[in-house]
Amino acid sequence: MDDALAATVRRALDESDPLPGTYGFAGELPDGRLVRDVLGRDRCYYDGDAWSRDPDDLADPTLLPAGHVREDGETRRAWRLPDPPASHDDPVRSVRGALDEALDVPSDDLAVAFSGGVDSALVAAELDAPLYVVGYEGCADIEAARESAAAMGRADDLRVHEVTLDDIEAAVPEVARAIGRTNAMDVQIALPLYLVAERVASDGFSRLALGQGADELFGGYAKVAAAPDDPRTDADTIRGARREVLETLPEQLERDTRAIRAAGVEPVTPLLHDDVVRAALELPEEWLVAGETRKRALREAARERLPDAVCAREKKAVQYGSLVAREVDRLARQAGFKRRMDDHVTKYVQSRVDDRRESTDSASGERSEPVSRLD
Repeated sequence: MDDALAATVRRALDESDPLPGTYGFAGELPDGRLVRDVLGRDRCYYDGDAWSRDPDDLADPTLLPAGHVREDGETRRAWRLPDPPASHDDPVRSVRGALDEALDVPSDDLAVAFSGGVDSALVAAELDAPLYVVGYEGCADIEAARESAAAMGRADDLRVHEVTLDDIEAAVPEVARAIGRTNAMDVQIALPLYLVAERVASDGFSRLALGQGADELFGGYAKVAAAPDDPRTDADTIRGARREVLETLPEQLERDTRAIRAAGVEPVTPLLHDDVVRAALELPEEWLVAGETRKRALREAARERLPDAVCAREKKAVQYGSLVAREVDRLARQAGFKRRMDDHVTKYVQSRVDDRRESTDSASGERSEPVSRLD
């Protein structure tokens, strides 16, 4: 943690300010305290007096919870995510101002994960960096990326990474081990991130910018839009459902960060800047969801940077838009894990992790032991 960031974090601790104007932080302050920001945008594991951002560096790692500080062997909560009342003072202007600060990111050694939706397009619009889309042949994400890049005048900057079934099969155990989970949903979400990061790394880039966080902050999920009638949320309001989703971000970001770093690049998440978070938290419900339009405030704020067609584009989640989830399901069935089996894709992933462990042990001459499940 550099001196400027450390000073900001110390001030945030003194003032109990959960959103002091950073892109997130985790690590050790000069006085020895360990900290992790309120949304868990970076990671900090500890084992006794040792700490690392990589759990593999420690014998018995424990992840410091988001919003916590660890001092003298004790862990305590330092920050909570604000829950401000809705502000009706020109929400689009507020979001635009926050984006101005958040999107001021150095472009050196940087690539952009670009699926053609408003989130990744906003990031791409401000960066002089190549755009990468990953997916299986015929997938919606590649088509959307091509259309949006052309509309933005960035067609020549787009690099399409069309993956094969073999690519996905080889990545499954790597991703499961990298994220420390084997459940189907987590692996299917992390796979496209790993695959695009792997391609970016092979092309010589060390940083990957993503549009992560926009769906959680601005009301991009169907279950948020349908609150309180959707059974997947307990909230009585759209803002309450958005809050529920936001509280899952630390767990999601830990998964995604581990997958991207396992491929050899550092994630950059401009839309998770504190200023954007603060502006999003103050939005009234009608600026989160209006009729069939989700992420209304973000889309309206983006219109000064992006063509209308890109601002309005609706997209599937990355595991579906890239067709990676479909192909993992196919691999599971080809391996004998039929859909009639309970959670057949998870069973397939677990079998691949076990096979990889046994192969590694055999190659090293060690005796294979039963493998405990990662998740």
